[in-house]
Amino acid sequence: MIKTAIHLLIVNTHPIQYFAPLYRELAADTAFDVTVLYCSRHGLSGEVDRQFGTAVQWDIPLLDGYTHAFLSNQSPRPSIHGFWGLFNLSVIRWLWQAPKGVVIINGWASATCWLTILFGRLFGHTVCMRADSSNVVEQQKSPHRIQLRRWVLERGLFPMINYFLYIGQQNRAFYQFFGVAQKKLIHGPFSVDNSRFQQQYQLLKPQRMALREAFGLSPDHFVIVFSGKYLPNKRPLDLLKAVHQLQRPNVAVVLVGEGSARNELAAFVQAHHMDHVLLTGFVNQSVIGQYYAVADAYAMCSTIETWGLSTNEAMNFGLPVVLSDTIGCVADLVQEGVNGYTYPCGDVGQLADRLARLMDMPPCQRQAMGQASLTLINQYGYAKTVDSLKAALHPTRL
Repeated sequence: MIKTAIHLLIVNTHPIQYFAPLYRELAADTAFDVTVLYCSRHGLSGEVDRQFGTAVQWDIPLLDGYTHAFLSNQSPRPSIHGFWGLFNLSVIRWLWQAPKGVVIINGWASATCWLTILFGRLFGHTVCMRADSSNVVEQQKSPHRIQLRRWVLERGLFPMINYFLYIGQQNRAFYQFFGVAQKKLIHGPFSVDNSRFQQQYQLLKPQRMALREAFGLSPDHFVIVFSGKYLPNKRPLDLLKAVHQLQRPNVAVVLVGEGSARNELAAFVQAHHMDHVLLTGFVNQSVIGQYYAVADAYAMCSTIETWGLSTNEAMNFGLPVVLSDTIGCVADLVQEGVNGYTYPCGDVGQLADRLARLMDMPPCQRQAMGQASLTLINQYGYAKTVDSLKAALHPTRL
């Protein structure tokens, strides 16, 4: 008996470097007939990213390998930010004309998301939600705001969703906090293109010392890499403070990114005579692997981070990780003392302690931790999402 392909209509704000490979993998599987609808062309034409503070145009293919279309936007002030920035009325026509199947909507932050959910259900589709909300972040909100969100989400929006693709343990806990039943939860882990990054790792590993020289780093430096926007909630200054506190001359810090906190970071470096700190500016996907390849460890210090996909990237380069305990991926990607450490967010002394542990351990032990990162991250690939969707959404179950 020939199984009928599942008609899969995915609606997303704009092409995203982490999502496009997943869409290609879904499209390559004969179990699915995939179309991706984009609400804007943001990221394709070098628009200024308001958080990076610079023009961003990704240099890897974002539209190859799957069927896609761009929806016209009727918003009077088009933007990927803000509820009314995306108001794509043509999504209704797509939902009406599409064969009965599965609709995946990425979050609920825009008017188009709500249109997709409402008309998806009205026209008889199975509606799936894929968002990145984290319960640890949710519990930082005020009781009044949480109660308001219970009215909107638990009693309003979530009952209209057939299935929820949870990206990790904190995301699952978020849905459960708002009353979503276990039978509605499908594991679709947040992933990066592991294959591409691991190919880069193997290619760049022999060039490690040459790359260090090119970046002005010594062969005997212990190099800590941070990758993210220079923003207060990302707390890159915590990393500089921790390294300064250690007072070790052979430590270098590479801050991969850009953002509004650049001047503050540069001022701290200058005031404390930190000679081995590299502020890279925006780094595109095709070359970001060079910075992971020269590192000995990876650190992320964020206060609010629903997941932290640069952690996935770093783990693909066999790096031990040090993450603050409010980061969404901690429960999934950090095995304490095995592939890295956690510390209380904002506690610079504890961050310095975790970094010192990595510096002081024998190189073979640190390499074993990096290998554990590599082994663990292989469990967080796009194939898991594809397999989970096939198992949960087979036509006989819809």
